[in-house]
Amino acid sequence: MGMGTGAMDFIERYLEAVAAQLPTDEREDIVAELRDLILSRVEAQEEELGRALTDDEKEAILQEIGHPLVVAARYRKGPDSLIGPELFPYWLFGAKAGLMVVAGVQILVLILRVLGEPDDFGQAIAQGFHGFFAGALTLLGALTLAGAVLEHYDIKPAWLTQWRVRDLPAFGLADPAKWGAAVAGSSKAKADWLPKARYWGKRAGRETPGDALWSLIAGVVFILWWIGVLHVPGLDHFGLRSGDMTVTAAPIWTVLFAPILAWVVAGTAADAMSLIQPRAVRLQAFFKIPVAMGGLWIGWSLFMAGHWFTLSQGGRTALVEGGLTNVSFEALRALNGAGRGLEETAMTLSTMLSLVLAAMMLALVLEILKQMWRMATVRD
Repeated sequence: MGMGTGAMDFIERYLEAVAAQLPTDEREDIVAELRDLILSRVEAQEEELGRALTDDEKEAILQEIGHPLVVAARYRKGPDSLIGPELFPYWLFGAKAGLMVVAGVQILVLILRVLGEPDDFGQAIAQGFHGFFAGALTLLGALTLAGAVLEHYDIKPAWLTQWRVRDLPAFGLADPAKWGAAVAGSSKAKADWLPKARYWGKRAGRETPGDALWSLIAGVVFILWWIGVLHVPGLDHFGLRSGDMTVTAAPIWTVLFAPILAWVVAGTAADAMSLIQPRAVRLQAFFKIPVAMGGLWIGWSLFMAGHWFTLSQGGRTALVEGGLTNVSFEALRALNGAGRGLEETAMTLSTMLSLVLAAMMLALVLEILKQMWRMATVRD
């Protein structure tokens, strides 16, 4: 029993929908195979009933075969899912840990905004939620894209099979209980988060994941502020008894903008590596030593520049200047008799900021010595 033109048009529309989902080089053969299957079923049912099938009966046969998208997927080579079962646990861990880091960053940003402009608390809350959801969507999109590429091209990174038990503590980043304990600073935090006693001795050079975590969050917040994404009000002006005073950055900060950004990005990357590979002590030290050296170079460049900020009040100006001359007992004694005027404020800031910068540079020297000691004595 032959089929009419209407039946063929009905089937052809179905086959066209399937063909649209298939690779062009295989489309013709697959469609021909599928057409024979459909026609054989239609002819068998027409012979059984002794009449031509109605449109509803033809559609019922096509529904039994399956939706065009599902049928095309049966013939398509490669993975059947965007993130397969082998990669999904890693995707889920990355999503959980990443969302917690994003939330931590937004909470810190929220605190800074509330402290800077307490009257705009509601707006700060709204911006915090907006920043979290924007960051979360970006994170999940990037993770999904990376997983889809790995799945589609059947890429097998080494960390899928060549993992070590000593690296597993980093996966605690996806545990909300450990985050809460670390923030609370309770005895439970010391038991769950800080290094156990057995790690001291030969492994005393290891750093805690909590230190690296908070350093990472602080680095991300600084980067956002440095490139202008995060605005902290009140840093460019403050009030004195004699009136409001504005602060203008010196040209040295423009010169060092890119080096400082690169230095903080490198330090943040080193912190991230410490979280991912907490037991790779020598590798961490290998990266942290040049980062600390870069910080020393930046600090020395600031010292040599001298002029850091200009304070303005009315028609008067005063310079905030750094340098070794401000790191002395004489400079500290001069602070006792300093007043609260424009010039006295500039002198106070010059001394205090110079001392802070000197302390940071000393800390970087100690960090270099510490990392060199870790490379020489700690065994991974």
